[in-house]
Amino acid sequence: MFTGIITDLGRVRRLERSGDTRIEITTGYDTTTIAMGASIACNGCCLTVVETGPDWFAVQASGETLLKTTLGGWTEGKAVNLERALALGAELGGHIVSGHVDGIATVIERRSDGESTRFVFEVPETLKGYVAGKGSVALDGVSLTVNEVDDRRFGVNIIPHTTEVTTFGGLAVGDTVNFEIDMLARYVARLLETRE
Repeated sequence: MFTGIITDLGRVRRLERSGDTRIEITTGYDTTTIAMGASIACNGCCLTVVETGPDWFAVQASGETLLKTTLGGWTEGKAVNLERALALGAELGGHIVSGHVDGIATVIERRSDGESTRFVFEVPETLKGYVAGKGSVALDGVSLTVNEVDDRRFGVNIIPHTTEVTTFGGLAVGDTVNFEIDMLARYVARLLETRE
């Protein structure tokens, strides 16, 4: 479980594609405190740590993960939003994020909005009903509030701090991000589905 508050900006240092994909990510985390089997959200994907080094950790991504997320397109040097798992009693600064990516959203607009940056994203048809104005989404693991929704498109504002400490600073029109719907929306939709 995560909060969508990014605590480190890592970088892919090595990729090994054979069966599952092994990804090594450099980090500012104290890797002596990362246990084998720990969960770390990497651009919003909950991944399991399989090895650590002095300033890096390695995770494994299955074929399913590569297919359903942006991880399949990662290359060495790519910046990655990182968040360690939520500790019991820690501050819940964003919203409850599972790290289970629902799909991929595409940047269709980026523009200045005061000191902030306004992004508009488009999501797959099957996920549009889960996005609500003033609701929460996680994009590449970042907890964000939806400003407005128009069919498959929705807008968010990114403040300068978030632009500096996450991958949002480098996002451009046409780029894709991992998209996780709000957990509450997921369960409400399932409840309504079972009552029909």
